[in-house]
Amino acid sequence: MRVVWSAVVFLLAAGLVAGCGGAGTGEVSGTITYDGKPVEAGAIVFTPADGNGPTAGGEIKGGKYTAPKVPVGPAKVSISGARITGTKKMYDDPKSAVVQTSEELLPAKYNKASELRYDVTSGPQTKDFDLPR
Repeated sequence: MRVVWSAVVFLLAAGLVAGCGGAGTGEVSGTITYDGKPVEAGAIVFTPADGNGPTAGGEIKGGKYTAPKVPVGPAKVSISGARITGTKKMYDDPKSAVVQTSEELLPAKYNKASELRYDVTSGPQTKDFDLPR
């Protein structure tokens, strides 16, 4: 019983230390435009600049995004935008669902080879991305 109680106290203390001294998270929201127009659909991802730690992100809808629980500190930002190109059937079957097809709207410098950076702080914050062509 004493061993169990010691383990519980240790875990509680470790949780308090991590909670007090940990880097924390922020909630980043804002707008994303490309060449002056809202990015209607896509995704945004925040990755710690040093590559250590979890990534966080959110969906872009109508040019707006919210990314909850983004680790505090310098982050590399990747933004993908979708350009709808048409529709197709999911399977070669007359009853198959029809889905939209799309292609990447944004250049690689905003996603695959992102040059974007942002220093995330604790709590809610706004960061708009106005991406030039």
